[in-house]
Amino acid sequence: MSRYRGPRLKVCRRLGNLPGLTRKKSKKQSLPGEHGEQSRKPSEYSLRLEEKQKLRFNYGLNERQLLRYIKKAKKVQGSTGLIILQMLEMRLDNTIFRFGMAPTIPAARQLVNHNHIQVNGNNVSICSYQCKPGDIIQIKKKNSSQILVKKYLDFPGLLSIPSHLEMDKDTLVGKVNGIVEREWVAIELNELLIVEYYSRK
Repeated sequence: MSRYRGPRLKVCRRLGNLPGLTRKKSKKQSLPGEHGEQSRKPSEYSLRLEEKQKLRFNYGLNERQLLRYIKKAKKVQGSTGLIILQMLEMRLDNTIFRFGMAPTIPAARQLVNHNHIQVNGNNVSICSYQCKPGDIIQIKKKNSSQILVKKYLDFPGLLSIPSHLEMDKDTLVGKVNGIVEREWVAIELNELLIVEYYSRK
């Protein structure tokens, strides 16, 4: 899977705070680029593109993956924008990040890829696995895995665990109690603009 390997702070300066991408904060106030902040009013297309890019970079998706989520969400009854956010929030890599088991989503993805994670007692190495209510997520009973996650838990990426998740820090076991609600989505964006972006393509 292709993933973004470039400078993360530059992306955050352009798009705003992306807690899933990096914990670092830039001291520079202006936008990246030679001319920094321009006074020109952004077009409607650029506003929609910016919201879409926030979603992509925060959750670490490429364009094809995001398009697949959009198509799936359109088939489900309800608000398409909210369903997209719920599907992305319920991914295994994001769920681990929200438990505090990893400081960022790329770090959580590495935990999954390196076989440190078990879901309902089974090893899962697929980052896009959709967590469901009732799923038990735990760290392998391996010394190296336990030490790594305990170190991450001392400095979590986000301060609060969402209401749909429950975590026991002593046993390193987390439980998914339900589907995430809109107010618990960590990233600030307008999901309707993302739906509009794809509906006009």
